[in-house]
Amino acid sequence: MKKQRFEHTLNTLAKSFFQGLLIIGPFALTIWIIWYIVSSIDNIIPAISERLYPGITFLIVILGTTLIGFLGNKFIIGRIVVDSFDYILEHTPGIKFIYTSLKDVMTSFVGDKKKFNQPVLIRTTENPAIWRIGFLTQKDLSSVGFPDHVAVYLPHSYAVSGWVVFVLATNITILENVSAAQAMKFAVSGGVAGFHSDDNVFKAPE
Repeated sequence: MKKQRFEHTLNTLAKSFFQGLLIIGPFALTIWIIWYIVSSIDNIIPAISERLYPGITFLIVILGTTLIGFLGNKFIIGRIVVDSFDYILEHTPGIKFIYTSLKDVMTSFVGDKKKFNQPVLIRTTENPAIWRIGFLTQKDLSSVGFPDHVAVYLPHSYAVSGWVVFVLATNITILENVSAAQAMKFAVSGGVAGFHSDDNVFKAPE
């Protein structure tokens, strides 16, 4: 009897401990990531943060980036200056590869021309039919010898990696009424978060 109570107490304490991790973990990691980003940017010009206040360099960088984005988007002169720098970097040997690669990656996620904005389902097997969630990135691959094919990016769950596959356009289904953010959240979380109610998520029995 005492042994059963002892085991029950241990199980309760262990369950409470892991429950505490679930509560504290996301908060702690979020704060740590924010602090790491702020500290890293502050270290670009450490003299400013040391003489004034921690985080002042981070604030200057954020405000400066916002101002450049506003001027480059809203004013003709700013647009001309940005396009001129863009043209120079895209045509400078050695630099153009690095610049264009980084530019393509960043514009895929943010900005007016972001590419991961069309979630789709791709059929990977016919019988039984198995589908994977991804994002349509190229609608026409005729230029590389794959007519009637499209390119789809398939993100991995719980990772920042993924696959790019060529597939017949007839083997994909556009996900209607699903935002790109919801689809990405669903894929990365392994299907436990995203475009459905938490009531539908499978929960293991206690």
